[in-house]
Amino acid sequence: MSVEQYLIKVQPYYRTVGNEVELYEAAYSARMPVMLKGPTGCGKSRFVEYMAWKLKKPLITVACNEDMTASDLVGRFLLDASGTKWHDGPLTVAARSGAICYLDEIVEARQDTTVVIHPLTDHRRQLPLEKKGELVNAHADFQIVISYNPGYQSLMKDLKQSTKQRFGAIDFDYPEAGVEAEIVMHETKVDKATAEKLVQIAHRARNLKGHGLDEGISTRLLAYAGSLIARGIDPRAACQMTLVRPITDDPDMRETLDAAVAMFFPGT
Repeated sequence: MSVEQYLIKVQPYYRTVGNEVELYEAAYSARMPVMLKGPTGCGKSRFVEYMAWKLKKPLITVACNEDMTASDLVGRFLLDASGTKWHDGPLTVAARSGAICYLDEIVEARQDTTVVIHPLTDHRRQLPLEKKGELVNAHADFQIVISYNPGYQSLMKDLKQSTKQRFGAIDFDYPEAGVEAEIVMHETKVDKATAEKLVQIAHRARNLKGHGLDEGISTRLLAYAGSLIARGIDPRAACQMTLVRPITDDPDMRETLDAAVAMFFPGT
């Protein structure tokens, strides 16, 4: 099966912040399953795209959700004009063809769904298709990558130890201020001063995590704000739309964040 459509042909922009590229390359050479852990919007998905491009491997991404079933991952029989026909799911396509399969925010999927990856993440590297009566031996180039945000997990919604201990893990976090400003400038084309102000607003919001905010302002949201500002939107209005309103509905918290925005973008 051709997976040409899953090759990333244009280099994604990714700013290295540590030894994550070196670690991932070593893990891929060993075909080690990899878990990316970090807050929302800190660059985990972009990193996977960058590594797939760098390694010249196709990337099949699955956005996990609570309605996703095992059949959504591995495949199912469907009716067509000629009768009943088996259709591989994204995990099976990746295993057969030697792609990197990226399961984004895996804890959003039901635990009875995620266990289907277990035989692919140990020495067996196999995927049983029980409904079809087939055992798929993973291609030599196949690798599985998962991501999740530990800050959002609870005892009722977390990965089982039997799943976690099948992966090597790389921690991600928001970049330090200078690097994050550089990323915002690259992604949005705003000037350095504006990018630095946006980052400072984000840092103030992140300090409120656990004190009224479930999660701080992500690098992704900073890019949204910069994109609006670059298109002529008033900076305070842009920040309210992208940095404040999405992350809280609490009136007092909104007032606090609006005040932080006004501090850096006064009189606009």
